[in-house]
Amino acid sequence: MRTRRNTELALVLAAVLIAVLGYIEVGVNIDGSVPSGAAGYGAALGVLALLAHGVIRRRAPYADPLLLPIAILLNGVGLVVIYRLDRATPRSEAAPTQLLWSTLGVALFIGVVLLLRDHKRLQRYAYSGALVALVLLVLPVLFPPVYGSRIWITVGPLSFQPGEFAKILLAVFFAAYLAVHRDALALTGRRIWGVQLPVGRVLGPVLLIWAAFVGVLVLETDLGTSLLFFGLFVVMLYVATARSGWIAIGLLLAAVGAAGVGRLSPHVHSRVTDWLDPLGSIEAGRGANQIAQSLFAFAWGGLLGTGLGNGHSILIGFAAKSDFILATIGEELGLTGLIALFLLYALLVSRGFRTGIALTDPFGRLLAIGLAAIVGIQVFVVAGGVLDLIPLTGMTLPFIAQGGSSVVTNWIIVALLVRMSDVARRPAPRPEEG
Repeated sequence: MRTRRNTELALVLAAVLIAVLGYIEVGVNIDGSVPSGAAGYGAALGVLALLAHGVIRRRAPYADPLLLPIAILLNGVGLVVIYRLDRATPRSEAAPTQLLWSTLGVALFIGVVLLLRDHKRLQRYAYSGALVALVLLVLPVLFPPVYGSRIWITVGPLSFQPGEFAKILLAVFFAAYLAVHRDALALTGRRIWGVQLPVGRVLGPVLLIWAAFVGVLVLETDLGTSLLFFGLFVVMLYVATARSGWIAIGLLLAAVGAAGVGRLSPHVHSRVTDWLDPLGSIEAGRGANQIAQSLFAFAWGGLLGTGLGNGHSILIGFAAKSDFILATIGEELGLTGLIALFLLYALLVSRGFRTGIALTDPFGRLLAIGLAAIVGIQVFVVAGGVLDLIPLTGMTLPFIAQGGSSVVTNWIIVALLVRMSDVARRPAPRPEEG
């Protein structure tokens, strides 16, 4: 089997070039000239990309050749769009900080590829990792809420979202536990309403861990991460047992839980109200809310968009660089740009699924599919909220939105997928001739 490293190199260079051209387009459309920082931005992104590629070429030569280029392109486009929004908010420049976080993310990507020679080692730390993840989720309770949710830890000028790191640890725990007990989950228990439920001593521990995580997140009013963890649990349980009934039960429980939280939490209730009637604030004379402004941005973008730098999505307000950054892409790159972005995410998730299917060990299979599912579920939750398909949750769009915790975590996810894809695609050693 060919390693496809030259293919990866060509795609990486193309991804860097596309990002640089987007940076130049922002300057040309706003100032009428090429921005002075274009060369520096291109050099910084190019160095990060080539370093990551060099490490893969040396330590993971059979890794999937599409994972790194997709991550570089998504991260590069995110930096460009954040820079474009910085131009509309001169006193809030986030692009340089995001580039620093991206550098840290690539550094951790390199560290994971270099140091983690066998992904099965992570199975040893599944339970301790779950405990650490639970502690990370509890810590924000001690800090004041930000925009109605207690999901941030703030120390001086720095802040980060520990739930982003907890999702990887939770995926490792689920993969380790379900890999050991998959037969008992699938073959034992009682059949209730057409669904075979396993015995309590097998399903109980994983349900307890999941309930603890979701309970903490509900107290913190973090509906998005709660939905992400619940979706991850259902997906990995389905993969482990191959029983579609778990999906139906998961959807039903998610709907019941969302309805309950929507009634009990004023913060979540207001988001449900905006979802049901996005133009209600205009009719009430309060002006367009964020959802309404987002829908106007998508409509104004049309098929091909207004061009980077020519939109007005900054009217959305404080979340324009977070989950609503998708509205800027929809307005300035149009439906075509949105489709291209979603195809990139779909390709990234599908390559993760393909890696999981190709692995022979149950833990690696579940972990690869779980990590890919994290990205897919998060994109669905963010895009669905911004497009008014589901209530807004306040999560960040992977690699694109402003947020150091998010971009670092996503680079770690890609590193783990790269390491596992190298194992999955590596040809079996030939038997020695007697």
